[in-house]
Amino acid sequence: MTGLLTWRQLHDLKCDELLDAADGWGAVSTQADAARDRISDEMVRSLEATQKGMAAPAAIGRLRRLDRNYDYIRTECGLVRTTLSSLVYELVGFQGQLKGALDDAASLGFTVAADGSVSYPAGGQNLLTNEPVPGGSATGASPLLPGPPSLNAPQPGLVNPNPNHAKAQDIAARIQRALTAARQADEHFSTALNRLKAEPGLEVTDATWKDAAADLAAVRKVSGEYLKKTIPTGATPADRHDWWMHLSPSQRDEYLAACPDIIGNLDGVPTTARDEANRDNLQLLIGKLSAADNEAARAKLDGLRSIDTQLRAAPEPGVPPMYLLGIGEEGNGRAIVAFGNPDTSKNVSAYVPGLGTSLDGDFARNDIKRARATAKGAGFYDPSSASIVWLGYDAPQFEAEKFLDPNKLAENFEVMGDHDAKVGASAYNQFMAGVSATHETGDPHVTAIGHSYGSLTVGLAAQQHGGIPGADDIILVGSPGTEAKTADDLGVGRDHVYVGAAKHDVVTQLPTKTESGGSVLGAILGIGTPLGPAGGAELGHKIGEHVGGGPDELYFGTDPASHEFGAKRFATGDGPTILDPDKLNKLKGGDLENPVDVSAHSHYFDPDQDRESARNIAKIVAGQGQQIHTQEPR
Repeated sequence: MTGLLTWRQLHDLKCDELLDAADGWGAVSTQADAARDRISDEMVRSLEATQKGMAAPAAIGRLRRLDRNYDYIRTECGLVRTTLSSLVYELVGFQGQLKGALDDAASLGFTVAADGSVSYPAGGQNLLTNEPVPGGSATGASPLLPGPPSLNAPQPGLVNPNPNHAKAQDIAARIQRALTAARQADEHFSTALNRLKAEPGLEVTDATWKDAAADLAAVRKVSGEYLKKTIPTGATPADRHDWWMHLSPSQRDEYLAACPDIIGNLDGVPTTARDEANRDNLQLLIGKLSAADNEAARAKLDGLRSIDTQLRAAPEPGVPPMYLLGIGEEGNGRAIVAFGNPDTSKNVSAYVPGLGTSLDGDFARNDIKRARATAKGAGFYDPSSASIVWLGYDAPQFEAEKFLDPNKLAENFEVMGDHDAKVGASAYNQFMAGVSATHETGDPHVTAIGHSYGSLTVGLAAQQHGGIPGADDIILVGSPGTEAKTADDLGVGRDHVYVGAAKHDVVTQLPTKTESGGSVLGAILGIGTPLGPAGGAELGHKIGEHVGGGPDELYFGTDPASHEFGAKRFATGDGPTILDPDKLNKLKGGDLENPVDVSAHSHYFDPDQDRESARNIAKIVAGQGQQIHTQEPR
């Protein structure tokens, strides 16, 4: 609109035409999305699978650039559509208010001038002359009449005795309010639309996505009341799913375009929609963090880029498609990745990583690899299997040097407390309720998996009221305990709680809650560190004094691998010994290289490092827990 919006323009505005324009931009966004899918899912993967010549990488590189272009087109056109739709949503309301005021004026025989003032006829009675009080006009500014006094008008500060004046004043005020609000909306939305311009050139870079993130923020700022308030963030996953399923395709597209960060992380929204939203949000986050200059942002950016690369890569043989079910920068970062569609798979597992995990390159390369390996392994026994890695909480961040400092023991144990696990347990149960709500049959075979500190998170989730939604089996590997006394406390029956504890996994043995055990293991860990064996033993002694307990207990309660706990202990490899003999001999010869090897803690999911454990986990996830190889509990 040009110039200052008038009430006549607002009255005559054809909102249907604006909606048609919004639908047109939406159609372009949809077509760009389809083109992107065809390039990535058909053309690129076909070239990768069939072409090995020197020209293939160049062709694939060009197609991937085109893929990014279509991705950007989809995002920006979707934002135009959302902005226009939001504008119409606002203007329809203001137009309705205006028309209501004009209808009331017409029914009373009042006249509305071009400036919005309302003329009214004579009415009432002058108390001095007994004549009707003359008519006049009213504006939306003040109910009081300025000007010199007269026999037919009230003194300043008095109410006009003509009853029509108050009615005209009310109508004029309503016109002014509707017009003022419409002008503000017109200005705000025009500013947002003017932002939605592509830079010259065909290259879509991190800077382009940074600009797109700013575009999204601008659109969200003006359309927030229109869309954000209608998203049922406070509802249950089941209610959210019902809300989503009752939206029209165009409504879903609007939410995906304007609120990818909310929809992508909203438990209860179907997998394919979350994946679509999160892939867009992933690019926006990469653009945003690429401009940040701090270590935390760089670490997250490394993880985001690695996830992006994996999403674009051709799937490995035997590995189901990859879905991005959650992504975010809050806290230590958030990422939920699935291999296989949890909504359609008969078997679904969700693995929670542990101590020191954050959204970074290490998570993207290692923890996602564990979910991929689990999906591939389970698929061997039942192809209808999906495996998820869930980083939906802030795990404690482990700093080895800080933890081994006896002068900071109290602080270190505070870091090693259960607060983060308790917060994570609630979030994990919310996510698992979403898995149940979105599953197409409503009754998948569900396995909850916790590794290291993540086993505490899963254990606490299982002990919450109602347990882990939908869970049939629970797997605990490399566990320091769950704060449960026995497996019966986890809500699925002890025969459905499975534990993997490698012989040389120090986390399943340290710290014990006895002074002697703490001293011995502390001495072992002290070798090759500034503490030395004596300092390590002293640290272990202090740990024992701090925590106390019995021989079947770990730091977080009963040892899950013990007879007392009562779970099924499945067979695992022993893993490398804690003390590497070769390095220990070198240490005796003056070489200061640390001989301690704790990698046994990380081998459970890796078929190359621990074939027995990985195979047993796969069988449980595939619903064939009765076929595992067992191991005698401690």
